[in-house]
Amino acid sequence: MATVDVTKIGGGKAGSAELDPVVFETLVKPHLFHAEVRRQLAARRAGTHATKNRSAVSGGGAKPYRQKGTGRARQGTIRAPQFAGGGSVFGPVPRGHSHKLTKKTRRAALRCALSLRQEEAAVTVVDAFDPGEFKTRRVVESLEGLGLAGSSVLIVISEATPHLERSARNLPGVGVIRAEGLNVHDVLRHEKLVIVQAALEGIHNRLGAGGEAQA
Repeated sequence: MATVDVTKIGGGKAGSAELDPVVFETLVKPHLFHAEVRRQLAARRAGTHATKNRSAVSGGGAKPYRQKGTGRARQGTIRAPQFAGGGSVFGPVPRGHSHKLTKKTRRAALRCALSLRQEEAAVTVVDAFDPGEFKTRRVVESLEGLGLAGSSVLIVISEATPHLERSARNLPGVGVIRAEGLNVHDVLRHEKLVIVQAALEGIHNRLGAGGEAQA
C-alpha cells in the first residue's frame, strides 16, 4: 500500500496517509475512460431539439389546386415536405440521449482515472482546505503554497465548504467537488488532484474493497 505525505496548506508536512491500492494502483484501461465520459456527456444533453412535421406547420388547410385537369401532380396541401415552408421529414424530435453503464464498469473507470493521476505523481493530499472567508485571493495563495499556481487543479473535499466552493469559481482551470460526486470526466480534465484527507477516506470507502462488497 502506497503512502503519501499529508501537506499543510501553508506549507510543511502534517503527517502521512495510505492510498488504497484497489483505488490508486489499479491497471489503467483507457477504453473505460471513453465509455464513462461518453455516458456522462450524453446524460448532460438537453435533447430538446425538434422540427415541425407536416401536421405541425401552420396553414395548408385547402388543396392548392384542383385534383384533375391541371396537368400537374395532385397535391393535398402546400405544407407537404416538397413545398417551401412545408414540414420536415424524419426531423429530430425531443428525446433523451442518456444510456447506462453497469455500476461495476463506472467504478472501475473512476479507479483507473485516480490511478492514472497517481502514476503521474499528480495527487496531493492536504490536511484541510478552507480559506476561511469568501476571497478568491486566499485560494490562489493556498495553491501557490502547494506549488500548483496556474495549474489545472481539481480540489476534492469531504463536505460542503462554502468559502472554498464559492471563492474558487472565478479561477480558470480550478474545480471543487465533493467526494461523493467525484467522477471520471472531472478527474481527467484537470491535470492535478488536491484531496483533503477526510475526502480521501470517503473515496476509499466508496471505491475500495469494502465499498465493492457493499455495492
